[in-house]
Amino acid sequence: MAKQDDNAPVIIIKRRKKRGHEAHHGGAWKVAYADFVTAMMAFFLLLWLLNATTEEQKKGISDYFAPSTASRSHTGSGMILGGMTAGAPGAQVSRTAAPSITVDLRPSSTDADSEGSVDTGKKDDAENKNLSPEEVAAKREEAAFQKAEREIKQAIQEMPDLKGLEKNLLIDSTPEGLRIQLVDSDGQPMFGSASAKPLERTAALLAQVGRVIQTLPNKIQISGHTDAVQFRGGSKTYGNWELSADRAGASRRALVESGFAPDRVGMVVGRAEQDPLVPEDVNSPRNRRISIILLREHPLPGTKPAQAAQADSGAKSSAPAAATAGKPAQPEAKKFDRDWTGPRLR
Repeated sequence: MAKQDDNAPVIIIKRRKKRGHEAHHGGAWKVAYADFVTAMMAFFLLLWLLNATTEEQKKGISDYFAPSTASRSHTGSGMILGGMTAGAPGAQVSRTAAPSITVDLRPSSTDADSEGSVDTGKKDDAENKNLSPEEVAAKREEAAFQKAEREIKQAIQEMPDLKGLEKNLLIDSTPEGLRIQLVDSDGQPMFGSASAKPLERTAALLAQVGRVIQTLPNKIQISGHTDAVQFRGGSKTYGNWELSADRAGASRRALVESGFAPDRVGMVVGRAEQDPLVPEDVNSPRNRRISIILLREHPLPGTKPAQAAQADSGAKSSAPAAATAGKPAQPEAKKFDRDWTGPRLR
């Protein structure tokens, strides 16, 4: 056996382990794929926003990112748009949060069916395009009158003390305005017999009417009415004219006590039996009533303004009635009460 050379080099062979499929490429493809999916999602989100927004909203979004808008903003939060949103006005402004964009999405067919209506605000705007400013104002005033009518009727239904007075309350719309009438009925009068003092239920009903109409800016006109039955007993200084005027004045005081502004009362008149609610029966108890008209500030097309209608109504009334409106009964009326011993006919 040959002797090994001590100076011969030592050769060490290292074999690499196979790393399998991972040796060819790493996990970088996953990052690229995630970027691609994110870009596609952003693209489809952009398409959806373009389809779901209106032209005004698109303009608001465009203005939000416009450099000119950012350079002009020096107020509010000190950021873009000055802390305001680019959406519809009325959104709450936060002093701590960054500006945001509010986008109103179109309701789906399911939502529309469940609510039973569409966006009435946009519908009204479309209908008002062909109307003049005066006609639009008259239309809005009429809508406010209808809301007041619903609130008065609802108040009667919710108050136990006023239940059963639905037949004594008549509300309708006239060229002058919203007319609210408190009408007598068989066995259900609003005032005492031959008296200008409202009954307790009448005062409560007038208070509810006053609380509702005081939320509107319109002035009112109050008129008192009686039937055609004349006073008996020989008194010539106190009759239907004076009684109707006194009842109108008492109604005014009840409204003022409920919080209604006194300066909004434009006229208080007594009409006696001159304007019956039931013309075919002038002695009907339904002719005894108090009429409160919420005068229009914006007359309907083709009608007179409330001031002209009010003047016409005042011209028809008698001078003694206007002179005694809101005043207490005269001493002669008290003498009549003492002298009269038969049944009252009011």
